[in-house]
Amino acid sequence: MTPNDPLLVELLTTGELVVEHRMPHSSNGTFMTTVALGDTSCRAIYKPTSLERPLWDFEPGLHRREVAAYLLSEVMGLHLVPTTVLRDGPLGEGSVQFYINNDASEHYFTLYENRPDLHERFRDFAVFDLIANNTDRKAGHIVLADTDNNAWGIDHGVCFSADFKLRTVIWEFGGEEISERIHNATRPLIDAIPLQIAALLTDEEVVALQERAEWVCEQQRFPVNRSGHYYPWPLV
Repeated sequence: MTPNDPLLVELLTTGELVVEHRMPHSSNGTFMTTVALGDTSCRAIYKPTSLERPLWDFEPGLHRREVAAYLLSEVMGLHLVPTTVLRDGPLGEGSVQFYINNDASEHYFTLYENRPDLHERFRDFAVFDLIANNTDRKAGHIVLADTDNNAWGIDHGVCFSADFKLRTVIWEFGGEEISERIHNATRPLIDAIPLQIAALLTDEEVVALQERAEWVCEQQRFPVNRSGHYYPWPLV
């Protein structure tokens, strides 16, 4: 099953969710689970809001931003984020995202060097992260899926702030022309943010999202990080 298989929304939303174990090295409660519906099952990552660590610059409910990031990627037709849904689980409401089995030694830096065929997808990530205002695009937040040999983005809980907070490792395309395809994917967001996304954000965040989309459409080229400040830490 691929990360955006049409069957996944129903499976992740209504299937029986069983927690296997807590994921190591996670600042918030993050759990590996199995989700089963009839004869179909998959592994998924469950992030309940009840075990979030409070942040001074984001309201509680980072799991809702995980879902909003998936929906934004789908609305734009970029398909960069594995299927992610909002649902109740054993520890309360949270996000449930299709788990991508991957080689942990592969990440954005290795893939950029060794997989030029993925560079166009990385350009999509660069624009997506600008519009979503991703504050934490580490190299390890891009993984290579075993199922389709494609790159996917994970960990979008700290996106969509009304204040500009972009932090990303993807700066290799700075100065390049932004394609008409990407502009076409972005323009509809200027007039209206789909309700399913807007309902997961504050009014101020929705307005800021539209403003960032407008900025992208006004630009002819990818931005250049001249200050060197717009990187996350650690990088991987």
